[in-house]
Amino acid sequence: MLDMAGSAPAIGPETVPVIEADGPVLVFGGCYSNLQATRALLEAARAHGIPPERMICTGDVVAYGADPQACAALIRDHGIATVMGNCEEQLGAGAADCGCGFTEGSSCDRLAAAWFAYAVARIDDATRRWMAALPRRIDLVIGGRRLAVVHGAPSRINRFLFASDPDLVLEREIGITGCDGVIAGHCGIGFTRRIGDLVWHNAGAIGMPANDGTPRCWYSIVTPTDAGLEIVLHPLDYDHHAAAAAMRSAGLPEEYAGTLESGIWPNLDILPHAERAATATRLECAPAADATVALEGLETLWFNTGTLCNLACEGCYIESSPRNDRLAWLRLDGFRRVLDEAADRHPELREIGLTGGEPFMNPDIEALIGMALDRGYRVLVLTNAMTPMRHHMAAIAGWRGRDLHLRVSLDHHTEAGHAALRGERAWGPALEGIGALFASGFQPSIAARFDPAVEDEAATRAGFARLFAAQGWEIDAFDPEHLVLFPEMDVPAAAAGVSASAWAALRPRGADAMCRTSRMVVQRKGAEALSIVACTLLPYEARFDLGATLEDASRAVTLDHPHCARFCVFGASSCMSAR
Repeated sequence: MLDMAGSAPAIGPETVPVIEADGPVLVFGGCYSNLQATRALLEAARAHGIPPERMICTGDVVAYGADPQACAALIRDHGIATVMGNCEEQLGAGAADCGCGFTEGSSCDRLAAAWFAYAVARIDDATRRWMAALPRRIDLVIGGRRLAVVHGAPSRINRFLFASDPDLVLEREIGITGCDGVIAGHCGIGFTRRIGDLVWHNAGAIGMPANDGTPRCWYSIVTPTDAGLEIVLHPLDYDHHAAAAAMRSAGLPEEYAGTLESGIWPNLDILPHAERAATATRLECAPAADATVALEGLETLWFNTGTLCNLACEGCYIESSPRNDRLAWLRLDGFRRVLDEAADRHPELREIGLTGGEPFMNPDIEALIGMALDRGYRVLVLTNAMTPMRHHMAAIAGWRGRDLHLRVSLDHHTEAGHAALRGERAWGPALEGIGALFASGFQPSIAARFDPAVEDEAATRAGFARLFAAQGWEIDAFDPEHLVLFPEMDVPAAAAGVSASAWAALRPRGADAMCRTSRMVVQRKGAEALSIVACTLLPYEARFDLGATLEDASRAVTLDHPHCARFCVFGASSCMSAR
């Protein structure tokens, strides 16, 4: 059974209720005013043989759905131990908004205003008093462990913490409690992280899908065992069509009603890159990475000039180095043949991209650039701006005024950050090369790597702005076309790809994939013919080799590689220029 066992030491003005359990405890959060899901959860608890007195709610009983009063009454009347969520805090205090922690002006912030006003008008005073009196933390003693049950985090009720957050962040939060671990809610996606002997668990939400491409929701069962604890996430199936219909009848935002059916969140504002990349492809029951993308029109045709490079960079997307010649030099005759076919088959083509390796190491680079310019194309060359490029400054200066654009890789706004990927001797020559381009009348764009777990986008752009100002370069660090930020690709548990349900839900909201409008031509070492591949990031994967001609390469591409999710669809990145 589950016993109230006194209280833990006071935290601030509050004392923490302590619950001791000698049997399984069902933990859930985020009822979100979804009455159908809440009723289904109680049925699931009965099926597990777990009574209401062995259930704990991590808060946000009231939020997006159509039945705030009925949901709150159901939880309260069953006597389920409930932690105060930010929604209870705000509603109980008569505040003006939900306090969810969304960025001001974001889609989440805008949509939250609608449901919050709806809930305020429909809950009674007794429910407000119940919400205001809820504890901010409950300690669960089970299986010889003490776990602090909170809403967002011990440090802040509305802090979003995800499975991709660093161990140190979670460890510090657990340290605040003095417990062996934390059970939390708020972020809406269930997960378990073990950090040594400590545990951080999120029980998920029952009132809204976990952004996994299915309408199911999630709860947890914590069971004491001889070895300690067993924590298992369980899917919750319920009448999601009825819940969505109720929301529509109530005039609540269609975006959230549609989410109950599609299983894809209406936006990904709060998600770190790793969780964005896992949209609709998470957990063991996730749908297959089966999205396909047709070539709608060839806007950019990339040519890999060869994988040889003067640098061997850490984490290079295609493993370029002074020794990697898996992709041989692109030669002028092959380049000409593909351009001739493009002129016949793709009159819509406007841009030629040249990438490597380091393109300026290719013996034919000046002829390649000149031919593309002479045929009227916009030409984009990706370079590290070091010695190989400097050997061609006379030719570059001669192209001034033509439609030639150079994008220089400068991985961070500090020497140490750049050196961590490019090597200790790369910083100075790169700055000198960029300066030489400005002196020749060119205004290059900059490409940088971006890891939000280390530094957020605003701080990254601000750092580059300071660097550009110090160097006297006229580059707008806050313009995504002038400073292009690419996500780190080597992440643990990367999504296998993109599901059809995720693509169908997110494409109308602006999600994109390079293969919709581009292809890349490569010359494999030892091969007689050129090959055309789906995109710039996948030159070695056989399943993305589309043939030797643009006609062959016009077929649809399946988004079943981690890069498809991490870089394009959820990373919102593209090697193409934003014109």
